[in-house]
Amino acid sequence: MHKILFVCLGNICRSPAAEGVFRHLVEQEGVADQFEIDSCGITGFHAGEKADLRMRDHASRRGIDLTSISRKFRQQDFEDFDLIIAMDGRNFKDLRELDEVGQYTDKIKMFCEYCTNRTESEVPDPYYGGAEGFETVLDIVEDASEGLLKSLLK
Repeated sequence: MHKILFVCLGNICRSPAAEGVFRHLVEQEGVADQFEIDSCGITGFHAGEKADLRMRDHASRRGIDLTSISRKFRQQDFEDFDLIIAMDGRNFKDLRELDEVGQYTDKIKMFCEYCTNRTESEVPDPYYGGAEGFETVLDIVEDASEGLLKSLLK
């Protein structure tokens, strides 16, 4: 069983998109039973909320349902998950700081490390932008999700 946690700042745009896209991909590949997939935010500002409506709409147009409810990262997540995947450098740094003694360093990865076609180093936050930003995030997330799945199924 692969236990994957996607992390962004508030858990309403990027990490729910990553959770939903990756879940959709493993279901399409027929390997959903091999995965536990979740997402969360560094902050709890949006705890209890659904993903941003704009992100849900853009994902839905691609046939992907975003059903997660926002939550804040918990220390227990370090124990519960095999991979903790940050959307950007700030999220990565925050996760490393939460891992005070460096016990979980090997579990914390940048999502764009798994991209095979895109060249971005981070998944940009689309929250304050327009429709194009949400589409770009989904493009990056789809590419990284495919790369991640390939790396885990090797």
